[in-house]
Amino acid sequence: MKNIQVKLAALALAVSSFAMPAKAQVRLTENNVDQVIAAMTVEEKVDILIGCGMAMGAEVKFPGTAGRTRDIPRLGIPSSYLADGPHRLAMNQTREWDSKQYNTTELPSETNVAASFDLELAQKVGVVIGAELRDYGLDVLLAPGVNLMRSSLCGRNSEYYSEDPVLAGLIAASYIQGVQSQGTGTCLKHFAINNQETNRNNNDAHVSQRALRELYLKNFELAATIGKPWSIMTSYNRAQGKYTCENRDLTETILREEWGWDGLVMTDWNAGKDAVASIAAGNDMIQPGQARQREAILNAAKDGSLSMELINLSVKRTLEFVLKSHTFKGYKYANETDLKGHSQVVRQTGAESMVLFKNQANTLPMAGVKSAALYGCTSYDLVPAGMGFGATGHGYYIVSLIEGLRNAGIKADMTLAAAYTKHIAEQNKKNYPNGMPPFSITAPLRAGEMVPEAATLAENVKNNDIAIITFGRTSGEGSDRKREHFFMTNEEKQLVEVVSKAYHAAGKKVVVILNVCGPMETAVINENADAVLCAFQPGCEAGNSMVDVLTGKVNPSGKLPMTWAIAYGDAAADANFPADYTFDMGAFNRAYSGGGSAKDAAERAQRQAEPELKKNVDYTDYEEGIYIGYRYFDTFNKAVAYPFGFGLSYTTFDYADAQLTANGDELELKVKVTNTGKVAGKEAVQLYVAAPKGTMDKPSKELKAFAKTKQLAPGESQVVTLKWNMMDMASFNEKASAWELAKGEYKLLVSASSVEAKQTVTMKVAKTRLQKVNNVMKPSVKIATSPLVARK
Repeated sequence: MKNIQVKLAALALAVSSFAMPAKAQVRLTENNVDQVIAAMTVEEKVDILIGCGMAMGAEVKFPGTAGRTRDIPRLGIPSSYLADGPHRLAMNQTREWDSKQYNTTELPSETNVAASFDLELAQKVGVVIGAELRDYGLDVLLAPGVNLMRSSLCGRNSEYYSEDPVLAGLIAASYIQGVQSQGTGTCLKHFAINNQETNRNNNDAHVSQRALRELYLKNFELAATIGKPWSIMTSYNRAQGKYTCENRDLTETILREEWGWDGLVMTDWNAGKDAVASIAAGNDMIQPGQARQREAILNAAKDGSLSMELINLSVKRTLEFVLKSHTFKGYKYANETDLKGHSQVVRQTGAESMVLFKNQANTLPMAGVKSAALYGCTSYDLVPAGMGFGATGHGYYIVSLIEGLRNAGIKADMTLAAAYTKHIAEQNKKNYPNGMPPFSITAPLRAGEMVPEAATLAENVKNNDIAIITFGRTSGEGSDRKREHFFMTNEEKQLVEVVSKAYHAAGKKVVVILNVCGPMETAVINENADAVLCAFQPGCEAGNSMVDVLTGKVNPSGKLPMTWAIAYGDAAADANFPADYTFDMGAFNRAYSGGGSAKDAAERAQRQAEPELKKNVDYTDYEEGIYIGYRYFDTFNKAVAYPFGFGLSYTTFDYADAQLTANGDELELKVKVTNTGKVAGKEAVQLYVAAPKGTMDKPSKELKAFAKTKQLAPGESQVVTLKWNMMDMASFNEKASAWELAKGEYKLLVSASSVEAKQTVTMKVAKTRLQKVNNVMKPSVKIATSPLVARK
């Protein structure tokens, strides 16, 4: 009888633990998280680890946003509301049965922000979008993305910053600080090695531990430890054989143990295969959440295969995440924001991030220009930003190039404009016979180029003072650019050649603007045009920002955040990227009609067409190792169109008196920068380190610090301070599983670009130092070494 009573008591306890709410009602505060966890049923604990889906439909509080965390009203736990970014608060501009417009600002692309080489400006951009989330009642921005531009064709490069981890990591940290200064959280993504969109849900990235540590994790480490984002999002892909969201070595051993970061980790939307494995790996929240995932986690909790200790830890992190939110704090949002003030930040950032490639005979700034002929379809269809769930590229307005010129008192040739408008409409009808789709995360088809006939061109030359040709390149989430997208079409080349010949014959100038998501072929442009300006994707004030630079209202001070190759195929990484792969959408649609998720359909379609694993699609071997971008081109003396960190100005700068000081491991180099030209301007100062070889092969140089001067008047000087740590100069020794600072002489190159050192300071390290780390994230297969980087 006694045994029966004991068993009944134990059963009652189990039932109450797993199903019945505690009688004592506690409500969440900043001081009682553990008490609230103790009061939660297991079902509630599992519920809070599962997201609440995409925000769609009339009943949703914020239509068009990414979703929310789950609320538990009885315990005073509200939802936190999540929105995509990075260069626009992605939210429906209209709502059912609501006359109000919910407009949000289209910011410049992350590439533009990085091209500014300006930490203060990056923070300013973050403040804008952080304020807009707060003002519209949202809590957390699912941005920034900090993955490296391993290939110039990656579809999401416009959402990323750079090929260099230091530039990417530090700019991202400043952006994060700006967003979070408004009480709005951030979610750093996509962790990690998410460098292609092709088959992104299944691709397995094979990368050496050295390249992983020095490149593909370093950017995240800087952004996480300096910026301190509230959360981090794991990526879709596999890495070293495991889905990143199911890899405890990544999210616990490296991120939390080694780096000391203590925020919430969430999955990307519908990432991974196994929800239980994700929670066990340290992913605290599964987004956007599915019933089968809840059931799997709940069953694992009940049978003990997922420990309550791990569940409670993830619940605690989730509650701490919620506690920080505007919603929990009861913030009374205005439902309107300072759109006018934010547009001014866009205009400034767009202009200051543009990179001047060429300026023959001081063609720019334009002087005495009263009328301009605009060529190229993109002149009439500017691209403000990239495409994707959080980068839709169509904010509530965009300033056209015609409007920008008009605001500066310059007339555009409207006869030419009418011809292009007709041509673009015809091309769009051809590309989209049933009309443009209402929403797409991938880049839309662009109109093919139009080459003017000789008589028309002669009339244009007669009636205008200058020719401006704009070329565009777009990309977006879910697919990568293809090889041919890098190269100019025959029509584009012909347009540059015939326009340049005609205007030059009349003694008039030709300017080319590149309104692009990333590098493209420029040889013909550089040969023919008098000036070339790379605008990237400068946001909703695009036309004003471009004209501000063309007229000299703003002196361009942007520098390239990536190396601009002459041709696709020149970079060592290009051989291991799906530049020629085209996904069979017909097979996908047939498979999708069979039921299941889009991801499952994509897998079935691919397997039907290609039963064998396909290189660069199912898996990608990073055979170039550490030699991406300028680390490859500069080390192996390969010619480029424009080097990393390059950018011209309307003035000139002198560097002098470089002096190094050390305070323990903290290093500081000061250099005097003087404006030696005739107009005011800013200069981005870059510090590269050339390290002794030691026991490992090394790149010829690596960026370790950078800083932007203030606006310097002609003749004015500023002492710029560059800071870094001694161990920042170390390389990763795989055999020792340690960062190795080799003994010997280090050259500190104070530079205007990766190939233009202005001052050189040397320092010596007397003794080799090792800093051990965990021997984790080993490649799951043997990775060959690209012959392009193999040393003789």
